[in-house]
Amino acid sequence: VQLQASGGGSVQAGGSLRLSCAASGRTVHTYIIGWFRQTPGKEREFVAAINRRYGTTYYADSVKGRFTISRDNAEITVYLQMDSLKPEDTATYYCATRTGSQYTSVVANSKSYPYWGQGTLVTVSS
Repeated sequence: VQLQASGGGSVQAGGSLRLSCAASGRTVHTYIIGWFRQTPGKEREFVAAINRRYGTTYYADSVKGRFTISRDNAEITVYLQMDSLKPEDTATYYCATRTGSQYTSVVANSKSYPYWGQGTLVTVSS
């Protein structure tokens, strides 16, 4: 499975960005697609995820109400619409995919994802 993340950039606080994650290859393994973010010296942090078949969504508390994850199954692409951005949202964002459990604790665990895309940098200035 190959994942291609795009859409990062620089924006002022309160602004919006939309990230995209396009999957290719053996997409049968892309049951859950998630977004994580990481800043230097910190562990990778769960942001949001979506079940591609049922559309079930999962969000970190820190982004609920501001970020929206959605899917386009025809294109096997997942989007992360990020609104009301804050400086603390600054990070490199990664998309990842996995099969199996839909339990929230598993979906939010970066170690449960075997396939990762390259990161895309989001910078939010105050």
